[in-house]
Amino acid sequence: MLRSPHRRRLAVGATLIAALAGALAPAAGASAAPVPVSPSTTAPTPAAPVAPDMEGVAAALDAAMANGAPGAMARFAGPDGVTYRTAGVRDRASGASMDIHARFRIGSVSKTFSTVVLLQLVQEGRLELDAPVNRYLPGLLPDDRITVRHLLTHRSGLADYTDAMFEKTVPGFESVRNRVFTYRELVDLSLALPRTTEPGVSYKYSNANFVVVGMLIEKLTGRPVADAYKNRIFKPLKLSGTSYVHPDTRIKGLHVRGYLHPDEAGAPLVDSTEQTVSWAQSAGAVISTPADLNTFMSALLRGRLLSPAMLEAMTTVTPTDATNTRFYGLGLRRYDLSCGTQIFGHTGTVQGFYTYAFTTRDGRRSLSAVANTSNHGAANTALGGTLEAAFCGKKPAPAAKSPAARSLTAPGATDRPAERDLPERH
Repeated sequence: MLRSPHRRRLAVGATLIAALAGALAPAAGASAAPVPVSPSTTAPTPAAPVAPDMEGVAAALDAAMANGAPGAMARFAGPDGVTYRTAGVRDRASGASMDIHARFRIGSVSKTFSTVVLLQLVQEGRLELDAPVNRYLPGLLPDDRITVRHLLTHRSGLADYTDAMFEKTVPGFESVRNRVFTYRELVDLSLALPRTTEPGVSYKYSNANFVVVGMLIEKLTGRPVADAYKNRIFKPLKLSGTSYVHPDTRIKGLHVRGYLHPDEAGAPLVDSTEQTVSWAQSAGAVISTPADLNTFMSALLRGRLLSPAMLEAMTTVTPTDATNTRFYGLGLRRYDLSCGTQIFGHTGTVQGFYTYAFTTRDGRRSLSAVANTSNHGAANTALGGTLEAAFCGKKPAPAAKSPAARSLTAPGATDRPAERDLPERH
């Protein structure tokens, strides 16, 4: 699709939050947990790096817009420099074009920031991954078997309170848009629901896990999580466009406005930009930019934030579904793409925003992408197409029949519907 310069720019130079809807009852006949996959021992030979297919990236942005996003953008950083694409608008009222320097809500990508802080505290000997959460937060949880590791891997069995909170998307959002919760109130919402699984048995994505992670960070540091993010990640990496914003409702400076799809087909979009995000906090209240997300994910996988042992633990994954292309480690997703490349990062959903932030295991190639809508899964799935285009390059011609060519077009993690980080009706 052709567009005028004010809708897309190309430059080349030198991530509510949780949902597996309907999984609120304990699993019957639970089986043993899958064996973790350590990248250092089982990873296949990485696919040779290829040039990003930025026309494919642009097509994915167009597809996100065709599926309801007012705008979208993606930024790729690699050994040959930085390339980005923008499409559509960041503000429907003013008509301002999407801007690659604008800030936005990254949703569940915040979970990776929270995990880094907690693993740094593990490195410092202030807690143990396999210790019960109740050792550090006495009496908080009803089961002493739930460990710190279970929180970070979404295997605690703590139910996701956002399923009920956002059962009706817009009314649910409006009921919490300006509300300020305590961590304990959010945990109590989860504990009022049936557990989803026995501790450690199976993966059930839940925002409640990372609310407890925030509680641990504040208990162990004696300071708000905002200070931990700032002092341990934002300042060392010079992430000038990144901040933890709670309970202020504003996104300061140049920013993207988010638009929430109502459940009713054809209903007008709801501007959801201003909100406390108090229903998520340490699970989803970080605001960032495409460049900062590239820098963060690349630095993390290059070992600038964690010791080798902690990074190994973080990237040791187990499957999240039956496709054998999607995995979860400690606050970190791994996607196996159709070309054989493995990428690590996180997805993010918060009202009005879908985000992807991923990098290769060596941290040398990274992509961040955002579309300013939510509650419309087709837009999220379309945005995920930026990953294949960026990390796998141009697809081979359809006529190619060699085994090597066929392997390049094998199904990958983004050939399926996007994982849902919040309940969705569309």
